[in-house]
Amino acid sequence: MTSGRMLPYLNAKRRLRWWLTLFFLALTIPAGILIHRAYSQLKWETFHRHRVMAEEFAMRIDHKFSAFIHAEEVRNFGDYEFLVVAGDPGAGFVQRSKLSTYPVNRGIPGLIGYFQIDTEGGFSTPLLPRQGEPLAYGISNEEVVLRQALENRILAILHENRLVQIDPTDAPSVAQNKSQPVPASPVLAQEAFDQLGRQRVDQQRTKAKAATLGRVADLKLEPAFKADAVRAPAESVVPPPRLGAVRAARKESSAVPEQKAPVGMGSGIAALKENMEIRISMFESEIDAFEFSVLDSGHFVLFRKVWRDGQRYIQGGLIEAGSFFEDAIAGDFRRTALSAASDLAVAYDDDVFSAFTGQTARPYLSSTDELTGSLLYKTQLSAPLGDVALIFSITRLPPGPGSPVITWATVILLVVLCGGLVLMYRLGAAQIDLTRQQQDFVSAVSHELKTPLTSIRMYGEILREGWAGEEKRKTYYDYIFNESERLSRLIANILQLARMARNELKTDLKQVTVSALLDGVRSKISSQVEQAGFALDLDCGGEAGDTVIEVDPDAFSQIMINLVDNAIKFSANAEQQRIEISCFLSREGTVRFRVRDYGPGIARDQIKKIFALFYRSENELTRDTAGTGIGLALVHQLTEAMNGHVEVVNREPGAEFIIDFPVLKI
Repeated sequence: MTSGRMLPYLNAKRRLRWWLTLFFLALTIPAGILIHRAYSQLKWETFHRHRVMAEEFAMRIDHKFSAFIHAEEVRNFGDYEFLVVAGDPGAGFVQRSKLSTYPVNRGIPGLIGYFQIDTEGGFSTPLLPRQGEPLAYGISNEEVVLRQALENRILAILHENRLVQIDPTDAPSVAQNKSQPVPASPVLAQEAFDQLGRQRVDQQRTKAKAATLGRVADLKLEPAFKADAVRAPAESVVPPPRLGAVRAARKESSAVPEQKAPVGMGSGIAALKENMEIRISMFESEIDAFEFSVLDSGHFVLFRKVWRDGQRYIQGGLIEAGSFFEDAIAGDFRRTALSAASDLAVAYDDDVFSAFTGQTARPYLSSTDELTGSLLYKTQLSAPLGDVALIFSITRLPPGPGSPVITWATVILLVVLCGGLVLMYRLGAAQIDLTRQQQDFVSAVSHELKTPLTSIRMYGEILREGWAGEEKRKTYYDYIFNESERLSRLIANILQLARMARNELKTDLKQVTVSALLDGVRSKISSQVEQAGFALDLDCGGEAGDTVIEVDPDAFSQIMINLVDNAIKFSANAEQQRIEISCFLSREGTVRFRVRDYGPGIARDQIKKIFALFYRSENELTRDTAGTGIGLALVHQLTEAMNGHVEVVNREPGAEFIIDFPVLKI
């Protein structure tokens, strides 16, 4: 149960903890806010840097696609025929078109092949001549079969998407046996191409979803960076003008070879000239800009409208959607540092067609959270790919370059604050304990002074008044003498304490033998031991007694007096009221003095504390022994001042104090 005198000190420590906690919070809360803001700033700067990278990458991709489109736009009307006029039309020199090569020269990524639809619905490709045998142009039978199969595939895709109409009698050869030639009897509904750029109904759009990876809304991207992030200055990268950003119709003069006679035997262009009449037709055509659209089958179509003598033609190419973006974007994206921190989704008209990570392309809908995160950057490509969007989303935003500095600064600040808080609390608690101990010391000193002074005054009055007989006078005189000795020891300890507090504890070291030193001590402690009713055993002869050590005799005497006084106080109720003092030479080359009593010993948790100043193992109000709590502290200080060492160990029974001093000579 806590005594009433301890409550003020407990309350003081409690208040100290509260104030230090408030002080800690007052420092950590603003520091935490600053650190959070610093991290947010770094995060935003990293986000902004990756956004700039995304903008630059998007511009490079846009330039690449614009270059593809530009290469197609410069083709003239006749390039979509198998034969084209080379050089001066008057020379009548014809050659195979660049678009007639097989396999198809893929200037556009994922290109399946080119096609042309004339004003009457006639379908053709540059792969095969519209008149005459392909063998006449040096094409082998095996290659003819392959070219015909590709032409049938192009026609089948257009028919599947209702861009051409095929006679029912011709449908099996197109859909089932694509290696057979297709009769030139399809009829084109050119109005279907006009519908490609318009909004489709849901039933039509459902078919295209088979080739997509989902909807843009399914990406679940946040519209912007976290709202509480620190914003950088309002600046952004202004992209340079894009290639082909503004595209308009153009006019050109075209020369197209027209065949007028059947092909005879032979092969090659020379045989063609000998067996066929070729007439070069000159005309002016108006060519619209290319348009780009997705078909219900999931393919892309790039086409343009050409007007020739008031008649409209459709020229263009079919493109595999996956290969179109994979070949043009994936490799470049994975070679950038941007791919380590973001995913890239390519969408057309809100349908996701491709999704790329830093390693490999992956299906978007293979899991529900593969492409989720913060939206990094979104942009549209230039016309005619204006409906194609590049969507960058953050997956693992790396820390900024200053993040390690802030992290270490945070750790150091936290360690300093926590360490400082602990040290301040321990210092404050130590001061509170010291104040309590000083007050206990004042109380103990008052008690220690009051008791002998009262006894001395009482016996002095008895002797002065002559109330004591002769047989009692010697007893009273001895009692007065012993109490005065007790007061002298107490005052000596207090004076030493005052010197120790002012750092004036000095010793006058002298070289003396151990036996002479103990003889001087014996005379000072004998009466003290006998008065207490104890027996004294002092044994220090032989080689140890002749050893010379360097000590202050007065300080050594005070050490022994304090140890004996301590032994008497704490073993007053012991069965063996005996104190043993001995000395011997240790293996470490020191003289070891031992002072042992046969009392209860010292609790283990107090062995390291008993040499502390003002420390007492008992409460001031409940203690049974006298003392001020400075005796053992002085023993420790005086021993250290004379280059010695003191420790205490428990014996069975009792306690033993051991003091070592270095040997000068034997």
